[in-house]
Amino acid sequence: MRNQRHTPLARFSAVLCVVVALLSGAAPAWADGGPAGQDVHVAQTLGTRELTVVVRAVEVVPGPLRVNVITHAGTPAGGIRLSAAPTGVRSGDDAAGSPSETRLDLGAEPGSYDADLAVDVVGPWELVLDDGEHTGRIPFVVPAPVVSPVQSLSQNGFLAAGVLLVLAIATAVLSRRAWVPLIPAAGVVAAIAVGVVGALLTGLAPPPPRPGVELDATVDNVRDPYAGGALAPQDFSRPPATLVVAARPVPTGADLALTVTDGSSGAPADDLLVHDSALVHLVVVTPSGGLRHLHPARTGPGTYRVLVDSTEQGHYAVSAEIARRGGGVQLLRSATGFDLGTGTTAPAPVAGDGPRRIGGTDVVVRTEGLDTAGATTVHARFGTGNDLQPWLGMVGHMIVVGPLRGGQDVGRAAQDAPVWGHVHHMVPTGPGGQPDETVAAYGPDTTFTHHFSLPGRYLVWLQAERHYSVLTVPVELTITGREDAEREEGR
Repeated sequence: MRNQRHTPLARFSAVLCVVVALLSGAAPAWADGGPAGQDVHVAQTLGTRELTVVVRAVEVVPGPLRVNVITHAGTPAGGIRLSAAPTGVRSGDDAAGSPSETRLDLGAEPGSYDADLAVDVVGPWELVLDDGEHTGRIPFVVPAPVVSPVQSLSQNGFLAAGVLLVLAIATAVLSRRAWVPLIPAAGVVAAIAVGVVGALLTGLAPPPPRPGVELDATVDNVRDPYAGGALAPQDFSRPPATLVVAARPVPTGADLALTVTDGSSGAPADDLLVHDSALVHLVVVTPSGGLRHLHPARTGPGTYRVLVDSTEQGHYAVSAEIARRGGGVQLLRSATGFDLGTGTTAPAPVAGDGPRRIGGTDVVVRTEGLDTAGATTVHARFGTGNDLQPWLGMVGHMIVVGPLRGGQDVGRAAQDAPVWGHVHHMVPTGPGGQPDETVAAYGPDTTFTHHFSLPGRYLVWLQAERHYSVLTVPVELTITGREDAEREEGR
């Protein structure tokens, strides 16, 4: 066989193909600095409908926005209009993005009803639900792919190393001077060092502040969250908010207009975070001792609206649980509550331990440690199977109000009660993120632990979701003082 003569150019081409193949298979993947976003779960009391709206994470921009609207037992069928619109304007831009709209028909059967919208820019957006009479506005953020400076340094270092390696091989093949290839070879070593250092620092570099969570979201800081610099680990600079309740009687109860303002400036507090799957958790205690756990719809900056379904005559006590950006979780007590009619509704009888039937479900309640000397534990079994659904991200809720003074209707006694609390039975954590209410795999046992610092008579309400129905179980507790507990133990 005749020996073929390989020219320097042919040898270089062969080596170049090998290098390109190696680089294409071994080069580090380009990353976006973490997940593109997370699903947003927001409960909404929209008129007579109690809904849970799930805004799914947006993976690609422009791209689809999937929205799940979960209805509950008793939700009336009918159509609602869904629309998504950008609310941020980037510096120098006249507009940012285009709105998208669709109609979603909610059936009589409770469950998840799905719709697709479209988003075309990153930044702050607003999802609007409109049933023709009531409107709710849910803020959310469409994130941009983010690469940290040190991650970018690492990627650029390895990329430069690959380019310089090709150059070093080319000069070694084509150059007649032995020292010439040493120049790009030295560059390869330096570039690899830069890439390795960047890779080591990637896990140590602090993440940027999250727009919409640690700071107010704008198009600018969503596109480049590192532009504003690092954020202090804790920032509690924003003061407590103030809650004002205005009630308008309607045939089915009361139409409440809520105003949340900054306690320092008096400006509308439009920095509420989604906390436990809601912007506002409103707790209303009726004159007879009933509970309404509602989630007012945001109608504008710092303004919310909700219908209270109760025609009982007398006083209603009101509190709201919120979380402010930079201000933490806050419990806001309405200074006045509101009244319906001029009469007084008699208190409803409330049981303590024992079985009862609520909404077609057998519930058994058992309590332990009813004194101020330690923690009190309330156990509740809802049904017999593992079929509880996570409502507001929890297996169960316990609302605590008391001690209640005698001689008053329950609503007014709750208005004056020094203790209001909200206790959870948590959903077991897992790698899949927060499950929605279509997952019926929890329970039937729920457990709540709370330390009652004051003796007296309390009302607590246990809540869990089963078969898309939120069950509310009232329980009366009598908490004894330390002296009373010691006296009982000595008998």
